[in-house]
Amino acid sequence: MTNQSLQELIGSWSPNLEFNEEGSQYLNVSVPPEELHAIMLNLKQNEQTSLDYLFCLSGVDWGEELGVVYHLESTEFRHSLVVKTQTSDRENPILDSVYDIWATAEFHEREVFDFFGIRFSNHPNLKRLFLTDEWEGFPLRKDYEDNINMIIK
Repeated sequence: MTNQSLQELIGSWSPNLEFNEEGSQYLNVSVPPEELHAIMLNLKQNEQTSLDYLFCLSGVDWGEELGVVYHLESTEFRHSLVVKTQTSDRENPILDSVYDIWATAEFHEREVFDFFGIRFSNHPNLKRLFLTDEWEGFPLRKDYEDNINMIIK
């Protein structure tokens, strides 16, 4: 399926999706957080998209917003898609887990929680993955400060 065909199909599912293909080999779609789980489930289960492989899930601090970027691929059709979602709530960032859609998300969501502080509702085991339970803050946020371990040039 071409990027244009993917955009037409996925765009018919919700009027709230924003598409961008500029500067990327992948079609990019921004999904409102309240529609994330439903859209993701449809991306995997729809016979035309069949995006059955979540090969990357990354946390992002865009400054005002915290978000997640998902890279998906269809092992059957060989097309790919990048899905982005974000929340402006930096104090209590919560997004839906996609663990029930792609099991590999369990590990990746724990990593995003650990480094960005984004909580994933309905995650089966959301706890720190790399940092200790005593660690304060989220070191990959742009506003994170660590005066003890800072390297000064």
